[in-house]
Amino acid sequence: MTVLAQAIDSTYWGFVGRGVGAILLYAVIGVLLMLLGFWAIDLTTPGKLPAMVRAGLPNAVTITAAGMLSMAFIIVVAIYNSSGSLLEGIISSLIFGLVGIIAQVAAVRILEWVTGIDIGEVIQAEERRAAATVVAAAHLALGLIVAVAVV
Repeated sequence: MTVLAQAIDSTYWGFVGRGVGAILLYAVIGVLLMLLGFWAIDLTTPGKLPAMVRAGLPNAVTITAAGMLSMAFIIVVAIYNSSGSLLEGIISSLIFGLVGIIAQVAAVRILEWVTGIDIGEVIQAEERRAAATVVAAAHLALGLIVAVAVV
């Protein structure tokens, strides 16, 4: 037996294997929730958001980037706060991540309505609009609020 093999506890490799498996599962959940978050933003935004982003429309890019960051806040906190067994952690991450995404999208749309911002006009404009910064800030702020609510 080598010195290294003697120095490592016999349960070590099982621990490492479970840890690697958990990382991969949470990464898949994170990616799926991010995709769902993007789809939710696209669904609730006038026009085809992916096409506007690919075309480089500055307001679409700004608002989408802020929306994705806000979704990441929510998903990270949902994963961080998951507890119990791995299965319980995955289920709670999915539930809290989904509820957080729904709350985030609804809150931003309500804020846009209250402020009177015509998001369809702003997001499709070819020049930068100040209102896009307001919507982006709202995404980030509300994403943080919803993320902390997950705690």
